Amino acid sequence: MPHLRPLADEEIDDDFIKERFAHYAKTRGFTPNSIRTMARRPNIVKAFMALNQAVLYEGTVGEELKMLVSLMSSYAAGCLYCQSHMANLSHLYKASDEKIAAIMEYETSPLFTEAERAALDLAYKAAQLPNAATQKEFDRLAEHFDEGQIVELVASIALFGYLNRWNDTMATTLEPLANERAEKLLGEKGWTAGKHGR
Repeated sequence: MPHLRPLADEEIDDDFIKERFAHYAKTRGFTPNSIRTMARRPNIVKAFMALNQAVLYEGTVGEELKMLVSLMSSYAAGCLYCQSHMANLSHLYKASDEKIAAIMEYETSPLFTEAERAALDLAYKAAQLPNAATQKEFDRLAEHFDEGQIVELVASIALFGYLNRWNDTMATTLEPLANERAEKLLGEKGWTAGKHGR
C-alpha cells in the first residue's frame, strides 16, 4: 500500500501536467503513479518531467540502450517498481524480450554488444551503495562512446537514482500493465511486485 495515493486525473488542474499525463498514457499505456503522486507539487513534477525528457529521449545514445541502462540501475538499487517500468519501456523501445530477461547476464550473453556491456557495467556499479564505479569503467566506455554520450549514460543512471529512492520510499503502487510486463519478462528471474503490489 502506498504511503501517499496517486492523484486521479480530475484532481489535477494544471493544463500542462494534464497534457503530459495524457502523453504518458498514450505512449506507455498508462500514466505512472510515481508522477501522479509528485503532482501534489506541480513545480516538482514539471521539473522531473523535463529532466526525464532531456535525459532519456534527447541526445545521440539510442533510446533502447538508455532504457536498458535504467533497468540495470534499478536492478542494482533493488527498486522493483522501476524494474517493472524499465522492462516495459525497454520492450517499447525495441529491446527483445530475451535481452531484457538476460540483462543480469550482460557480460556473457551473446545478446549484448561490447558497447552495451560497457554501459551496463557502469550502470550496475554506479547504482550500488556505496558507488562502485571506477576509472576502469570510464576507460571501457570511452572505447565506444564520446564524452557527450557518456554524460547521457551517467544522467540516465542518476535519474534512476532519484526514481529508485522516490518509489521505494513512497511504496508506489505498480500499474497493472507494468506489473504484467515485468512478470512476463523478469518473473522467471525472480522478480515480484513486492511492496508495490496491489
